[in-house]
Amino acid sequence: MMRLAFFSPLPPSKSGIADYSQALVDELRHLAGIETFEAAPEGFDPGRYDACIYQIGNNACHEGAYRAALAHPGIVVLHEANLHHLIAEITIKRNDWDAYLQELAHDGGPRALEHGKRVRAGEAGPDYYGVPMLRRVLEAAKAVIVHSRYVEAKVREAGFTGAVAVIPHGAWLPEADRNAYRGRLGLDEATPLAGIFGFLKPYKRIPECLRAFRRLVRLEPRAKMILTGEPHPELNIPALLTSLELEDSVRLLGFVSEQDLNGFIAACDVVLNLRYPTVGESSGTLLRALGLGRAAIVSEVGAFAELPDEVCLKVPPGPAEEDLIFEYLNLLVARPEVRRTLGRQARRWVETQCSWPIAARRYIDFARAVAEGGEWKPAEPLPAPAPQPERRAEETAEEEAPSGEAPKKAVLDWCPPEEGARKYVETHVDRLAKTLAITPRGGAGDRILEMGAYMQITPALHFELGYGEVRGCYYGEAGKRDVKEVTAKDGRKFTCVIDLFDAERDPFPYPDEHFSTVLCCELIEHLQRDPMHMMAEINRILRPGGHLVLTTPNIASLRAIGAVLLGYHPGLFPAYLRPRDGGEKDAGARHAREYTAKEIARLLIEAGFEVERIETGPFRDEPRPEHYWVRHLLERYNLETDLRGDGIYAVGRKTGPVRVRYPDWLYDG
Repeated sequence: MMRLAFFSPLPPSKSGIADYSQALVDELRHLAGIETFEAAPEGFDPGRYDACIYQIGNNACHEGAYRAALAHPGIVVLHEANLHHLIAEITIKRNDWDAYLQELAHDGGPRALEHGKRVRAGEAGPDYYGVPMLRRVLEAAKAVIVHSRYVEAKVREAGFTGAVAVIPHGAWLPEADRNAYRGRLGLDEATPLAGIFGFLKPYKRIPECLRAFRRLVRLEPRAKMILTGEPHPELNIPALLTSLELEDSVRLLGFVSEQDLNGFIAACDVVLNLRYPTVGESSGTLLRALGLGRAAIVSEVGAFAELPDEVCLKVPPGPAEEDLIFEYLNLLVARPEVRRTLGRQARRWVETQCSWPIAARRYIDFARAVAEGGEWKPAEPLPAPAPQPERRAEETAEEEAPSGEAPKKAVLDWCPPEEGARKYVETHVDRLAKTLAITPRGGAGDRILEMGAYMQITPALHFELGYGEVRGCYYGEAGKRDVKEVTAKDGRKFTCVIDLFDAERDPFPYPDEHFSTVLCCELIEHLQRDPMHMMAEINRILRPGGHLVLTTPNIASLRAIGAVLLGYHPGLFPAYLRPRDGGEKDAGARHAREYTAKEIARLLIEAGFEVERIETGPFRDEPRPEHYWVRHLLERYNLETDLRGDGIYAVGRKTGPVRVRYPDWLYDG
């Protein structure tokens, strides 16, 4: 495991980079030994670490990290292509003009020095944008991490020739109660609400946004806006609101806690995150908004121009800026299906491209390459989400199997002739076919384990998906095994060894890293004691990069929501079982706990997996016309309508060891 020294301000520092660093450090701890510092302590020995990482921002909060980066060369993380404000704050504001002028000359040459002398004489202001003050820290750096191609180009322009990694700004996937925070604001579920978040600086185009919003209010008098963050001293927001006659439509909330920040972002229909001019900075608040699935409007400049067009709307700076902001606001308020689609694609992009686990792994890979003197080749990200049309309310939440009729035929070819077993397969054929369709293909040298194997899709794992060895397991006395044989309609025979053990208690009877793929289908909902034991054992027996396919009923489906609202139990199988002929009841057959899709995604991550697929779909072959009203209700309250099918279908890829043995959302005490 690598050893890292990590330099950055951390909370409670009121710095976006402090929040960034804390989130990143929390993830890095799962992958490396890490010590955090705000400044280098006396006697600091960089030789104790494989790499020193310096988070450098453009304000005095980062003085300690900046000076440490000069003294102990390592990996410098630039959050923007400019450090002039930082240098000015640690020189000019301390009346150390000689040091300021020295840095100007070093970075910008004689012309910059002459301008600096005019600044000292009070004849001009600092040339913050013309002289980026990057040269000094780049000359000391072994390598550099940036968040965009824009900043990478600026680093190269400044003369840096070493290794540069473009690692997207890590992103939060928070959860927040939209309607609860609307209640705190005194708003109902239908009032259009826009928001601006973060330090309220003039370059964030706040006057332009407010003027555009005033035009929206004339069309839609119910529209409201919140400004959340500390106002810059040069921006008199109350006076601006008065001059625009927006006192009744716009509320200034000031600085709020992280929890409230997430809540107020979630309460919004539209988030505005514009800025011009730019020095390539990324925005943590924008990433929060995208992770919360909010429709966002950004400036088409710098790093923001590199965001995919399908996750946000972009406004070029210029004479038409205010007009375009207004048109976008009007579009998103008048067309809720457009903002829902934009928000859904934004959250999916965050999940697949720049979540904190993804960012942390890229940091580790790059740090290892720098330490070993090798070439860094970033892992390919998951495919970005393609634009998706808004579904009509009349459409069902069930998603079709991804590969047509082939998986269904493979299931039916091996359907048992016995009436009870055959009827079960025919009723559940959509679920079984979808499970088969999402299972990664194997080769002759690959092993696959099907947990809870009923032999319904087990033969297809060999004949259709190509696995050389197929193993099954089932609940029973540890150490024993069965052998099952089934025959296809065309006469093919398939034999499988079924190992018996308790998945919640027993060590699985397989070596470490033995399987390429494990299927855990319709099993986790039956576990009564310790599901993370099972997840940990699955992690152990999977090879690095191996896959877990997990399916289970969805407690947050349209069916379940409708049941609760009508006063019924939401579980798909909560019933107790009658004793058979006076014998003992099979208590393990009923569902002990059903999950939501978000819980399954979280479970995979905490068990050491990257989520490659999380979706919902059919569970039984039954029509669902009675659930349309539930979808209408969700849309009315702007709640998520995705992931509302009866069954959850997930695929995780093993990326490391178990991260959290007892997740606090799943275990008590």
